[in-house]
Amino acid sequence: TMELNKVIGLGVAGNFAGHLEQAGEAKDFAQVKVADATAPKAVFPFYVPAATAGFLSVFPLSSCRIQTTDRGDNLQIEPEVAILCDLTYYDGQVTALQPVAFAAYNDCSIRKPNARKISEKKNWGPDSKGVGPLLPLDSLLPGGVLDGYRIASFLRRDGELHPYGQDSAVVEYSYFHERLVSWLIDKLNHQQDEGPAEHIAGLLAQAGHPRQALISIGATRYTPFGETHYLQPGDESLVVLYP
Repeated sequence: TMELNKVIGLGVAGNFAGHLEQAGEAKDFAQVKVADATAPKAVFPFYVPAATAGFLSVFPLSSCRIQTTDRGDNLQIEPEVAILCDLTYYDGQVTALQPVAFAAYNDCSIRKPNARKISEKKNWGPDSKGVGPLLPLDSLLPGGVLDGYRIASFLRRDGELHPYGQDSAVVEYSYFHERLVSWLIDKLNHQQDEGPAEHIAGLLAQAGHPRQALISIGATRYTPFGETHYLQPGDESLVVLYP
C-alpha cells in the first residue's frame, strides 16, 4: 500500500445536490459565498501530516473499521469517491493537481450542529475514516474510467442490509472533470479561514508542501433510512464503488 500517512487528507463539502440539507448542515454554509448555485461550498482538511496540526495530525484512515467517539456522537456514513492526486507547486502555490488513483471512501461524520469548522466533525482519532483499495486513474477528463462508476452504500444491522445512500452515478457530482480540478486548485491556493472553512494553503505549508493529497470529492444523498439512522456499535457500514 502507498504510505498515505505522508499524504494530506482533504474533502469537498457540498458537491452533491441535496446532501447538505439532508445532513442538517445547509445552515452552516448559509453565509459562504459561491461562484454559482451548483458550486461546492468549501475544501476541508481531515488529516495534515505535521506534528503541529493538533487533532488533524492523527492519521484517521482505516479499511476495516470505524471507531465510535467517546462522547457517543451521532455518526453517519458519507459515501464518496476519494481521489489520490499528485500536487505540483511553484513559489508555494499549487500549480497542478494530477489524479493518479481512486477509491471507495466513507467520510464518516459527526452530526454536530454549529461546529466551528467542518474538520471538527471529521477526525476524532484513528479509524474515523473509511478507505478502500486504491485503483489506478489516468485522469479526470470526460470519458475517463471513473465516468462509468456508481456509488452505493449500505448499513447491515442485526443481519439486515439497508440501502443507506442513494445509488448514484459518479458523473452526477455537481463539479467533476476539469471543472472540479480547477476549482480545487483555486481553493487550495485562495480559500480563507472564514466561517466553517479553513486556510488550506497554510496547512499545505505546515505539512511541508506534501507531494500528494487524498481528496474525497463529496457525499451522495441519503435514502430515508440513511437520513434517519446513525451508526451503532456492531453495525457494518459498506460503501461500494462499482462499474
